[in-house]
Amino acid sequence: MMGWWQDGNGWNGTNWWGMGFMMIFWIALIGLAIWAVIRFTHGSGKQATLSAESPRAILDRRFASGELDAQAYAEARRLLEHPGTTAHG
Repeated sequence: MMGWWQDGNGWNGTNWWGMGFMMIFWIALIGLAIWAVIRFTHGSGKQATLSAESPRAILDRRFASGELDAQAYAEARRLLEHPGTTAHG
């Protein structure tokens, strides 16, 4: 005789809900792991790109961000373009 909690196949109706939630949990966990791997591997690639930046690009970026004033920028640019000259001569 079947109880009110069983369907015709002998399965408890809540088992389907449990299986569904378990599938959602595992899909979310695997998705999180994939996202973390992509996030951390692409972050190191960005760092490598910054270190491969040319000296002129670094100088321009520092001037644009306000780290250097116009006089320091002009002096550093002159030194980059003519490396044999001294800072004050």
